[in-house]
Amino acid sequence: MRKHQRRAARAPKGSDRKRAEHAKVARIKAREADRRKDWCEKTSTMLARTYRLIRFEKLNITTMTRSAKGTVAQPSTRVRQKAGLNRAILAQGWGLLRRRTGEKAPGRVEDVPAPYTSLRCSACGWIAKDSRKSQAEFVCVSCGFSCHADENAAVNVAAGQGGIPRPRRAAGAGGVTAATGRSSAREPRPTRVGIPLL
Repeated sequence: MRKHQRRAARAPKGSDRKRAEHAKVARIKAREADRRKDWCEKTSTMLARTYRLIRFEKLNITTMTRSAKGTVAQPSTRVRQKAGLNRAILAQGWGLLRRRTGEKAPGRVEDVPAPYTSLRCSACGWIAKDSRKSQAEFVCVSCGFSCHADENAAVNVAAGQGGIPRPRRAAGAGGVTAATGRSSAREPRPTRVGIPLL
């Protein structure tokens, strides 16, 4: 696609060659969109046929892919990097996959609130900002559980534990104890009983 875009930029304005290169770029983009739609259709069909309950992390994709240009008075920084990230997010087709899965499995799709899914330990339920060591590394400051940060968040989403606090399991004690203090994320303690421990 970049090759044809470069050729179109070098071609004389209004020439047949310029129009032909633009048409080739359009065909490549249409093929990418068709591949994305095909993958979403097949994946959503597989999910609807295989699972009785499907959970998605509730992400605001419109806000996530907002432009970072800023204004003339206050221009933003790293605009090109943000534009690349926006293209990568939109190329995955998250919104289309969620919509098609909901249409194929009505009543069996849940949206899990995104807050605290990446900060909560999937082993003990403790929430702390310090547990997220880096973009990819998660090490719980309470029980010492470690894994990939995205894997930890995926387990929390699958358990429906996004934005909902739950009691803390004592590390190494084999029992369940309520946390004595508040977490560093300042999330309120649960008020009802019977929140499942997974």
